[in-house]
Amino acid sequence: MRLSTLRLSASLLALTTVMAASMAASGTATARPGAPAAGRDRSGTVWSTEWAAPVQRPSSGFEKNWAESGFAERTAQTLRQVVRVTGGGTAARIRLSNRYGTAPLRIAGATIARTAHGASVHGASLRPLTFEHRRSVEIPAGGETVSDAAPLRVAARQPVTVTLYFDRPTGPATFHAQAYARSFRADGDHRADRAGTPFTETTHSWYYLSDVEVTGGPRHPGTVVAFGDSITDGFGSTYDADHRWPDLLAERLAAAGTPRPVLNSGIGGNLLLHDSAWYGDRAGARFRRDVLDKPGVRSVILLEGLNDIGFSEVDLPTYKPNPQVSAEEVIAGYRELIALAHARGIKVIGGTILPFKGAEYHTPRSEAKRAAINEWIRTSGAFDAVVDFAEVMAAPSDPLRLNPAYDSGDFKHPNDAGYRRMAEAVDLATL
Repeated sequence: MRLSTLRLSASLLALTTVMAASMAASGTATARPGAPAAGRDRSGTVWSTEWAAPVQRPSSGFEKNWAESGFAERTAQTLRQVVRVTGGGTAARIRLSNRYGTAPLRIAGATIARTAHGASVHGASLRPLTFEHRRSVEIPAGGETVSDAAPLRVAARQPVTVTLYFDRPTGPATFHAQAYARSFRADGDHRADRAGTPFTETTHSWYYLSDVEVTGGPRHPGTVVAFGDSITDGFGSTYDADHRWPDLLAERLAAAGTPRPVLNSGIGGNLLLHDSAWYGDRAGARFRRDVLDKPGVRSVILLEGLNDIGFSEVDLPTYKPNPQVSAEEVIAGYRELIALAHARGIKVIGGTILPFKGAEYHTPRSEAKRAAINEWIRTSGAFDAVVDFAEVMAAPSDPLRLNPAYDSGDFKHPNDAGYRRMAEAVDLATL
């Protein structure tokens, strides 16, 4: 361990010493392939997932990331990730996923803290994380693990920083490709670093971290999950600003006096009907873990299908697979998800597909499919409620085109103002 790491504040050192006393000397726990689900744990503590990100296979994506190379290839490394929880509490824990790993993943140590700025944290809030009271954990290939509770008072819609230390090569990393937030990397062990200065490398992806769970907060009427593709993921929004429409929906709920968790289960490029090496498992394959297995989910807002009808109009490596998909097949995909949700007593709100005239895969054929699908969403009665994103986001002079005031520049993804308009379009009473 480097000397700089040992220069902890007296309060942090005392806390670490107390917690370390209850750990095994070797400090390594082994996670089971199927770690306990969130919710009420063995002690009876009720946990609420207050942030989540769907995990994906390692891939290069549109932007440089660390997923394919992984971490600690040549030297030990520390990864620091910043996420914003939607609800507060008095203790926190994290869930880590090695779903797409090909070998066991060793986490040599971890901490959690309230974020200050960038890679820096509020030092007094820095807490070591343990796993079954041990400082390190090994997660089997395909498995996940959950940390022990760490005493951390966190407010609603406050950013927290999760730091992971790797002392041996990880191999390719299970990750979430498009975070629209910076993650930070440093050589050596910097779990306890407060200033963030050693973290000189950045990407815009999240790695291994799938959930942040909180306990000790106020009760709420149930979790909302936004399930979709890049428009839900936040493509086109300002980096590090939390201006995705699910973020802004959480703010609306709080402002209305009905705060509750809003989880973002969007994956850029995701498809209803086909798995993709770049864009995640198909919606039906990931719906259980990304929606149904989250504790206390009451409603899900479904906005998928644009890529299914659009990818078939172009032939580019990034848009594989790209088979022809009919409107009827997309509708069948919706029906599958609705049935899965209703079997768990979860309401499903259908979002109409946004206009995309001018985008690279807009053709008369793809437009006809969008029109047929949106008509079915509005009129079939299959959904418990409908939010007509297409109507509120359309250009006044051309309903097939995204309103220029809401366009990030590619004719299909909203900008910050557009995402705010989408959040405003949701009838809170339907949730």
